[in-house]
Amino acid sequence: MTNTPVQTDTAPAAIGTYSQAVVSSAAQTVYISGQIPLDPITMEIVSDDFKPQAEQVFRNLAAICTAANGSLSNCVKLTIYLTDLGNFAEVNEVMASFFESPYPARAAVEVSALPKGVSIEIDAIMTLG
Repeated sequence: MTNTPVQTDTAPAAIGTYSQAVVSSAAQTVYISGQIPLDPITMEIVSDDFKPQAEQVFRNLAAICTAANGSLSNCVKLTIYLTDLGNFAEVNEVMASFFESPYPARAAVEVSALPKGVSIEIDAIMTLG
């Protein structure tokens, strides 16, 4: 399977850890439900601070990718939900520690609230093949 990033100068350039689009040659698609920063053992929120929450969400996504016989590098699309878009730069920093280029396509949106009062939730689309 190959994930090929799409980049065109006729649309705005990516300004963070994401690709404008990703073309996948995969035959299977895995839709990963939104993950929040729950510790899988205690089922408690890992921290009140944003960065540890973001790190836990990416760890949770990675665990699900592995369980589905893939990895984060197989993700072609992420949607990041933030209760404060002011955390956008920090989510880029955390994401860069979990992903390498080519990055998946991505959207980041601010929402008024998330389950259990967390600051971040991420869902993903992963391809296998």
